[in-house]
Amino acid sequence: MRTLLLGRTPARVTEVLATLLADGFDADGVSTDEEARRLLETGEFGVLIIGGGVEPDSRAAIEEFAAEHRVRRVIDGALTAPFDAYVGREFEPLIREAASKG
Repeated sequence: MRTLLLGRTPARVTEVLATLLADGFDADGVSTDEEARRLLETGEFGVLIIGGGVEPDSRAAIEEFAAEHRVRRVIDGALTAPFDAYVGREFEPLIREAASKG
């Protein structure tokens, strides 16, 4: 199940994405709403992770857009260090759960 990460800090997006990829997840990451919409339009993503820095209005609009494009699960992310441990503990089980219901 493909996962899309939307976060406002490119360095954090890169770090989270690296962890997901290293752990065997099919994932992509972006920092703007426009990039997220473009990728979500493909219908290829089943999970969307929205970073804590994404503004409430943007968050609501992206969640609505995702629901219209086959996203099964939206995960709110507010990273804490160390990021790789947080991703493994908080995000990965939710991605697996969404994939198992597919």
